Amino acid sequence: MTGRERVLKTLRFEEPDRPPHFEVMFQLEKEAFGLEFPDGNAWEGCTRTEKDRMIGECMTIYEKIVERYHWDALAVYYPWSDPDGVRAAKATFGNDILIGSIVGDTTWSMENMDDWMQFSVDLVERPERLHEVARGKERQALRKFEELAEAGADFIHIVNDVAFNAGPFISPAQFGELITPYLRREVQHVRSLGVIPFVHTDGNIMPILDDYLSVGAACFQSVDPMAGMDIAEVKRRCHGKMALMGNVQCSLLQDGPPEVIRKSARYCLEHASPGGGYIFGTSNTIFPGMPLENYEYMLEVYRDYCDTVCGGPT
Repeated sequence: MTGRERVLKTLRFEEPDRPPHFEVMFQLEKEAFGLEFPDGNAWEGCTRTEKDRMIGECMTIYEKIVERYHWDALAVYYPWSDPDGVRAAKATFGNDILIGSIVGDTTWSMENMDDWMQFSVDLVERPERLHEVARGKERQALRKFEELAEAGADFIHIVNDVAFNAGPFISPAQFGELITPYLRREVQHVRSLGVIPFVHTDGNIMPILDDYLSVGAACFQSVDPMAGMDIAEVKRRCHGKMALMGNVQCSLLQDGPPEVIRKSARYCLEHASPGGGYIFGTSNTIFPGMPLENYEYMLEVYRDYCDTVCGGPT
């Protein structure tokens, strides 16, 4: 079974030969391969020749990541939200794995908040201003989705951090007015393009989980255990409606020791994998500073699960 087939099968809530695995980002390329992605600032204003060269460097690293860690999909994160990156990845990997891109800032969200005080005032006194901004974010997002779909993206990962560990950054009622309708239209537009919509937020979204279920996304990524998101309960509520990805606790991958990494990884696999609808991964990304050996140990646990429970090697 190819990686592409494996992901598509689990998104249909069928059990593949093993739970698929990939990460939204892997930023330990220097530690793993002695190579580095081009600097993020280098893309701005570069020539076509320079861009092609940098995309080639990215593809070299992506090939090594996919080969060593047996990823079943790749969300092209360098260059960010760029159709040229998607085209290059499709040419590199063909149909062996699912290829996607990442688009952020598509709704009001915490990571793109310029002025919390003004936002708070407008939320109460001038909500129409916030809706005007939200409509602008939506228009920009739809254009990006169309460009990425034209480039051949299989999926688009829509990322907006809208929750703290204690819950959503605005009340559930406000969320339902200011974010849900926009996110729903964005997800449906992605589907209309023949592309698979993934969505992301960190934090505790249990008070607004029904909102996320209502937008029609194929998969929700993060399922943040540091915010109290129990993947067993989330799977119970989402199975058959929205697949899940993630939940291996990043703070444990940061600090260890191995036994707590094993416990977190096994909990995810044992509670979320049965019946399909689960992509194994961390609760965020493989970020700079995380010990590479901890991610690789997480994958040892994964391989052991696949060998003993799924009946074959990864």
